[in-house]
Amino acid sequence: MKSMIIGIAGGTGSGKTTVAKNIRKLLPQKKAVLIDYDSYYKDHTSLPKSEREKLNYDHPDSLDNELLVRHLQQLRSGKAVEKPIYNFVKHARETKTTRIEAAPVIIVEGILILADQHLRDILDIKIFVDTDADIRVFRRIRRDMEKRGRSFGSIRNQYYTTVRPMHLRFVEPSKRWADIIIPEGGENKIALNLVVVNILKFLDNSLEYQKLLRD
Repeated sequence: MKSMIIGIAGGTGSGKTTVAKNIRKLLPQKKAVLIDYDSYYKDHTSLPKSEREKLNYDHPDSLDNELLVRHLQQLRSGKAVEKPIYNFVKHARETKTTRIEAAPVIIVEGILILADQHLRDILDIKIFVDTDADIRVFRRIRRDMEKRGRSFGSIRNQYYTTVRPMHLRFVEPSKRWADIIIPEGGENKIALNLVVVNILKFLDNSLEYQKLLRD
């Protein structure tokens, strides 16, 4: 039986990464792998860093959807993949990669997961994490300053120039494609439990199917 692929989208700072990690924690060990969409930003190392900083990283075209779809297809068929590593300080891909082994459940999360039809078509469950804009903005500011070495001025400029316009144009409208909408991120235990129950049913059915094949 093929793997189940779960896509988790939502605006920047919505808590989608927390949702993804909490779902994986609630599943049996080694039954799920997690892929972050942010690792699949296109490589622009041919450009000077000053030029890379000016690129619109919140537009769907900034992401290598073709590579991600190919990796998800490989994982679904039981093959390991080499996931890119993206350096947000340098705005470039690293030369090394991270090996991701196949698993019965594949969770992929990112702001624009539901904005691309090719990605939507490969997802078995589509989730959108819906969190108020003021909470999301404060989370993004803290993350970019603490983890990505950004100044408040650069974060503010990027937010007004690309983050907010692209959210309104691509991220928010993609909510219509979601099977499940989770308010307030990773602490919504009722929503998380409902998702996990359905995944566990899939895993049980998969085990029964494998048993029938062996018998």
